[in-house]
Formats: sequence, structure tokens, C-alpha cells
Amino acid sequence: MLTYVLKRVLQSALVLLVVGLVAFSMFQFVGDPIDNMLGQERTDADIARLRTELGLDQPFPVQYYKFLENAVQGDFGVSYRQGRPVAEILVERAPATLELAAVSGFLAISIGIGLGVFTAIRKDGFLANAIMSISLIGVSLPTFLIGILLIYLFSVELGWLPAFGRGDVVHIGWWSTGLLTATGLKAIILPAITLGLYQMTLIMRLVRSEMLEVLRQDYVRFARARGLKDRTVNFRHALKNTLVPVITVTGLQLGSIIAFAIITETVFQWPGVGLLFINAVQFVDIPVMAAYLMLISVMFVGINLIVDLLYFAIDPRLRTDGKGAH
Repeated sequence: MLTYVLKRVLQSALVLLVVGLVAFSMFQFVGDPIDNMLGQERTDADIARLRTELGLDQPFPVQYYKFLENAVQGDFGVSYRQGRPVAEILVERAPATLELAAVSGFLAISIGIGLGVFTAIRKDGFLANAIMSISLIGVSLPTFLIGILLIYLFSVELGWLPAFGRGDVVHIGWWSTGLLTATGLKAIILPAITLGLYQMTLIMRLVRSEMLEVLRQDYVRFARARGLKDRTVNFRHALKNTLVPVITVTGLQLGSIIAFAIITETVFQWPGVGLLFINAVQFVDIPVMAAYLMLISVMFVGINLIVDLLYFAIDPRLRTDGKGAH
């Protein structure tokens, strides 16, 4: 077990190093931040002085090493655009993104599992077939188009919900939340649906497929032959075994929700880290861009590591050789 865990941790660390290197390398070609930080009347001396202060005059390996060294300590440098520590900016923006991701994930999981079970049990019903047909919208349409359509319908035509912004927020220590205000609750509805729709349809189809497969198993037929009620068979026996692979996929999808929030936040002007990254790209704010991508990478790698360890703990076949190899 210890060997398997150490192997996965080392692999995860290597992935983070590679992702950080690729991201940091790409940022060298997106533009020169000095052009945005100094005015038109800048002199060569001003440019040289600012490059020295920011460390941009040093070789690329040195810049990357210093970035990693500081990042491990939670220091991502100073924003070229705002002149403030990047960590401080991320702390301000993170609650909005995490709150949006949490609500989207809750909707995707609860509705997705519920509809998946329903469409599996009533697989030949009209309503189940209608749900499966409508679910193609969530799989086929891009996120930004879904957001625009929702804004047009519920904000422009009906006027029920706000089209942008987060609404009023309440500060609890360093955390800010809009879930405790009426305007905040209204503001999060459309972005949460937009962000979670794809994951919801994916989870629903996965649950339906796994549920139908489990319902064909002999032990389920035996349970029915014993005279157990359909509710007991469907939810105590079938659903329990259906959720094992679903949990794995769902965990990875929760990570993608935060990564894909960048599109939703741009459409709805949601003040989270995704919108912060878009603005950073426009102003060539390299510290902010690098910090954002590193955080997303840590999240994905962390979730994948947890999933691997859960597989090892659940599946005894991975422990038969004592190596934990797939």
C-alpha cells in the first residue's frame, strides 16, 4: 500500500512540474507586460529598471525555478496589473468561483442521479424517452451558447433573473457569500445551471447506463424472485452497486466544473478566478495566469490521486500482487 501511494504521489508531482513548465513557457509568447505597465513616454532606462525589478531580465530557467520555489510557499508574486500580491487577489476571488462550483456540482449530482435512476427504471416510458432526448441539448450545445440562451429567455424576455454580476454578498471573515441574500440567490441560478448542465447530463446518462446493466444481473433477478418490492430492489440493491463507478466519474467532473467556470464567468461577468484569468491574459499579467493554471492543475491532479487511492482501497484485485499496479 505504501509503495503504491508513494508511486502515485511522485507521478502527481511530476505532472505538476510538467504542467507548470508548459504553462510558464507559453506565457513568454503572449506579449510583453512592460508595454501595459509603462506609458507612452517611457524611456529605455524605465524599461530596463522595471525588467530588473520584476526579474524578467533573468534567464527562463531561473524565472521558472523562482516561481516554483515561491509557489510552494504560497507566494505567487505580485500582479503586474494591480500591483498587489497574487495570493491576496486569489483569496478575494476564490469564494465566488468555489460557491458557483459547489451549487453547480450539487445540481448536477442530485438531478443527474435522480433523472438517471428514473430513466433507467422507466426506460420504455414516454417521459423517460423525452428526458433522454432533451438531455442531448446539454451534451451538444457549448457552454457559452447555453448561457446566452438562458440570459435571453430569463433576463431579457421574462426579466426574472439578473443577466450578470453576483448580487449582494455577506462577508463572514475572509469568505464572501451571496447565498445569504435574495439578490445573490437570484444571481447564481443562471450561472449554476449553465455550468452544471453538461455534467448533469453526463452523470444522468452514466447512471442510466450502469443502472440498466445492474438490473440485468442475476442477483437482482433473484431479489425480485424472492418477492422483494421494486423500491427495495431498485434503491437498496441496484442503485448501491451503480454508484461505485459513478462516484469516480463524478469526482473528476467536479474538478472540471471549476476549470470550465472560466467560460461561464466570462458570459455572466461573475467575479471569480476564471474572469480574473481572462483579464490577466488581456493585460499579460503572467503571475496571475501562472498561479491560476497551477491551482487548476493541483486540483485536477489531487482529485485524480484520490480516485486512484480509492480504487486501490475498493478493488482487491489491485492488491493481489502487492504492487498495486493496474
